[in-house]
Amino acid sequence: MDLIARLRAGLPGEAILTDPDVTGSYANDMASFCEAGTPAVVVLPRTVEQVQHIMRTATELRVPVVPQGARTGLSGAANASDGCIVLSLVKMDRIIEINPVDRIAVVEPGVINAVLSRAVNAHGLYYPPDPSSWEQCSIGGNIGTASGGLCCVKYGVTAEYVLGLDIVLADGRLLTTGRRTAKGVAGYDLTRLFVGSEGSLGIVVRAVLALKPEPPEQLALAAEFPSTAAACEAVCEIMARGHAPSLLELMDRTSIRAVNDMAQMGLPDTTEALLLAAFDTPEPAADLAAVGELCTAAGATQVVPAETAAESDMLLQARRLTLTALERVKSATMIDDVCVPRSRLAEMLDGTAAIAEKYGLTIGVCAHAGDGNTHPTVCFDAADPDESRRARESFDDIMALGLQLGGTITGEHGVGVLKKEWLARELGPVGLELQRGIKQVFDPLGILNPGKLF
Repeated sequence: MDLIARLRAGLPGEAILTDPDVTGSYANDMASFCEAGTPAVVVLPRTVEQVQHIMRTATELRVPVVPQGARTGLSGAANASDGCIVLSLVKMDRIIEINPVDRIAVVEPGVINAVLSRAVNAHGLYYPPDPSSWEQCSIGGNIGTASGGLCCVKYGVTAEYVLGLDIVLADGRLLTTGRRTAKGVAGYDLTRLFVGSEGSLGIVVRAVLALKPEPPEQLALAAEFPSTAAACEAVCEIMARGHAPSLLELMDRTSIRAVNDMAQMGLPDTTEALLLAAFDTPEPAADLAAVGELCTAAGATQVVPAETAAESDMLLQARRLTLTALERVKSATMIDDVCVPRSRLAEMLDGTAAIAEKYGLTIGVCAHAGDGNTHPTVCFDAADPDESRRARESFDDIMALGLQLGGTITGEHGVGVLKKEWLARELGPVGLELQRGIKQVFDPLGILNPGKLF
């Protein structure tokens, strides 16, 4: 029995896509410079049992499987390989339970981040992880790449909110990990092992997520600086003094100018760095005043605190527009997510500026400054082979700089195809050997998302 016939034995007809024009649209995520193959078929299951059937079929026929969510990823982790089954989980989009007493939500992987956030808000609860693509990205994809977001400086990343998972393994068995309880230390923590595994160890079909009480509305301030070094000094002082901002974001000169050009935000041409801070504490105005003093002491030329939530939204608009503005600079962009210790943030930004000059490219940087997670965005003309080459080389130089400063090649986007050669450098030979051994335990045939990570 061939692959399609075998899949049809356990799936409804509408769950199987074979038209090459349609399946080709599932070939890749949003990453640049990442090869993608041609899938043999795309399947869209709606139940756990259907996912199990798909994986049993794949194991029996030795066919690779590439799990996909909303395909908003930036590392090529969801890119198809030739002849694979693309297993799209977008139809498994139910919020199964929201429990205000236990402060948990139980969801399927296709639930959109923003949909979950609004649903739990209706119960006075809060799901903090908020990637920039939160209106499009799925919880399963967030788990697969261990996503972060703007509020991570205070509330942490996706991994800190995943209490338990239901996983369909490569051979179709169903594994339940973790718990629904506030505490639990029984056995190895397999749940955290799957978070960030990019679909290489199993297929997430259900997740138990921790929730928090909904915080008060945040208030923000914007501080303009004459240098990135001064802005980064302010970041270090804010964190060293024990402040707990709900957001602490930084934009460099290139990003500021791109936003100004697109939206006429009116930021002075002399601004070399813009720092945005917000607090959702009971007395946010007092916290903003204290942070404003630290910014002024570090050399800020202007500090503008908001008095209302609407004013805060206006101040934060520049940060939200950064990527869109940089995408207008050239025909293509490569977005990095190197994370460094906060104390080395200035070196990372200044080093990136030097790399941009070295290669004659526009590279704008915005950063989750509070946790050292930078997003250098390389702008280039994809139709120009020489410029494309320089873009890729500059991207590699940025990752090398991050490692040199004691950082990591990826803070929240994952490894996928784009960074797998760099993963070996970061892990070292012993770490790489052990991680490959873990992969072998869960996927002995190597059919789960082949060619990713390692």
